[in-house]
Parts: sequence; C-alpha cells; structure tokens
Amino acid sequence: MTTYNYIIIGAGASGLMLADALGKDSFFANKSILILEKEAKEANDRTWCFWDRGNSPFRQVTHKNYNQIFFAGKAYSEQLQIAPYTYHMVRGDHFYSSYLNQLKNYPNISLIRDTVTDLQDHHSYVEVRTATTAYRAEKVFTSAFDYKKLLNQKKYPVLQQHFLGWFIKTKRALFDPDRATFMDFSIPQKGNTRFMYVLPISPTEALVEYTLFSKDVLSTLEYEQGLKDYLLNHLGLGIDDYEITAHESGNIPMSCFNFNSYNSANVLHIGIAGGWAKPSSGYTFMHSYKKVQQLIPFLKKGKALNSFGGRNRFWFYDLLLLDILYRDNSKGRLIFEQLFKNQTPQKIFKFLDEETSFREDLHIIAACPKREFISALIRRIIKF
Repeated sequence: MTTYNYIIIGAGASGLMLADALGKDSFFANKSILILEKEAKEANDRTWCFWDRGNSPFRQVTHKNYNQIFFAGKAYSEQLQIAPYTYHMVRGDHFYSSYLNQLKNYPNISLIRDTVTDLQDHHSYVEVRTATTAYRAEKVFTSAFDYKKLLNQKKYPVLQQHFLGWFIKTKRALFDPDRATFMDFSIPQKGNTRFMYVLPISPTEALVEYTLFSKDVLSTLEYEQGLKDYLLNHLGLGIDDYEITAHESGNIPMSCFNFNSYNSANVLHIGIAGGWAKPSSGYTFMHSYKKVQQLIPFLKKGKALNSFGGRNRFWFYDLLLLDILYRDNSKGRLIFEQLFKNQTPQKIFKFLDEETSFREDLHIIAACPKREFISALIRRIIKF
C-alpha cells in the first residue's frame, strides 16, 4: 500500500487551490502529496465568478472583467458602478489547465486518475481505496459530498442554488461587455426566489443563466423555457435569433449546517463538501481561496483537522436569511430588491466578504425588510 503524507481527493477548484498552496510553501517541500481525480479536467464544465478590489490572485485565469453590474427587481432597477471593485469571470478549462501546469513545478505532488470508492480514518492513518488500488495517508482532504446527510438533518434549513445556463451567440451586437447582470428578478417568481444572471463575453456573446434559490429543482424543460422567455421578452432586446454554443448547469447547497461534523482528526472535507460555499449567496470560488489561506498555517501546527474553522456572526446572518427563504421562498425578490435599493454595491460586496464592522452590519441588515428579519430572529432564538 503506497503511503503519502497528504492525499487530496478531487481536482476541482478547492482541491487545486490547496495543492498549489502546499506546493508553493517551502514548509511542505518534504511532504509527499497525491491528488486523486476521476476525470481529465479538460472541459469547460463550469464558470466561477468573484469580485475584488484590484488584488486578484487569479489574474492568469480570469476570462472576463466587469466594471458595472445591473440589478433589477419588481419596482427598482439600476445599472451600478462598482469601483474600486471589479467583477471577474473564470472559465473552468482555463483554471484547470493553468493550475495543473503549475503543479508540474512541484516534484513532491503527483496526480493519478482514479475513482475513490472508500475512505476510512483508522486514527493512526487514513486508508483511501479506489477502483484499482489502495493508498495510505496521514491526512486526507476530500471534496466528495454526500447530499443525503445534509437533507436528513432538520436543525438547519437546506435550500439549493440551482441553475441552467446557455452560452449564446447573436448576429447583432446586443450586449454590453463591461456590464454583468448580477440579479434580474423581473422574471415571474412563481412562489420562489428566481432571477436571471447574464455575463457578456463580447457584444454578440454571453452566458445567460436561469437561477433559483429554492428547496426543489426544476425539470430541464422549465429552465429552458425560462431562458427562452427571458431572451425574447425581458432583456428589452427581443432576442429570438441566436445560437446556443454550450450549456452549463449546477447545484450548490445553501445551508448553515455544521459541515465540520463530517470531519475527523485526519479527514477534512473541502469546497462545497466542507461548507465553503457562502450559505446566503452560493458564492464558493473566493471563499474557498480564503479557506485555503487559513488552512495552510493551521496545518503547520499539527492540530486535528476537525478543529479547523468555526462560526462567526456572519454565519448567523446567513442563517436568518435562509430561515426566511425556507419558510416563504417568495421573499427573496423583496429582500434583495430593498438591499440593493438602500445600499451601495460596494457595501454589499464588503458585507458578503465578511469584512464589515458590526456597525456596518447593522446598516446592511436595516436596509432589508425589518419585519421578516425580526420574526426570523425571534423564531431562531426560541429554537436555540
């Protein structure tokens, strides 16, 4: 049985970010590291987005930048300047290619294509079994996610951010390449929190996604009909002549569940499997990067992996929002519309980055519907 110091299961965003961070740090130069990934990681299988203030560590993989965003609700819509922030788009294929090439510079890191079938923490070591062999490691970091465990618990609400997107190409120049549609709630809500998300790539190309924050997913036909209707009736452009060049779909759990309960002294779940997605928004890419930056100095201390991380006040804010949307899923448009109407995008980004002071937090929360949040707070206090 081949033995490694660290095994990373999954070469997605969080796995590759972690491997690269370990490879760059001389402290881990004598550690043997194995990445196990079942796929070739060559396709453009997903798009990630994030914002920053000009200090992005992902310049080499950024596909498109935006200096403006558009928000639309029922009674309020606005094109918003976001400086000093910039909104960034990252393509999956560019990200994988760049990071996998970078890993070739680290002689202590290897990658094997194989499917993990079992994972056992035996206290003194972790055994990882695949379809073809078995490995032993001191520590294992896994992005494998078991949705059933999350759904079977009743203490915390579970919503899903689910979406279907089309990359489209038009004959006419219809899109503003400097403006991303961040949330467009002008579409029929049908008792849910539904919005459109548009990322122009050029004046004639864009990614258009039909997105929901809800308990249940839709049929493929429902997503597709929503996209067709939006392109024809809701952009103000009457887009009916376009080519669909690619598809994208996804499902991100939105929950304040204690994901650390999955972990053990020697096994840590990472990425979405570790609860690294922001519960209130589903944004995962930059949150995963920040978690990796916290994990590296933690590993140097030799502590048990299930003592990594913890909850802060932003976790509780996210919980209140999810409580509201789980109880009445139609409230999403009202909440986000009042938030963007009463606060600047800069303050909202700072809040979502969990960089605001408590006083700034109160201003953000005060911009939202007060009755809904006060009621949610009372219900949660009683439940605790």
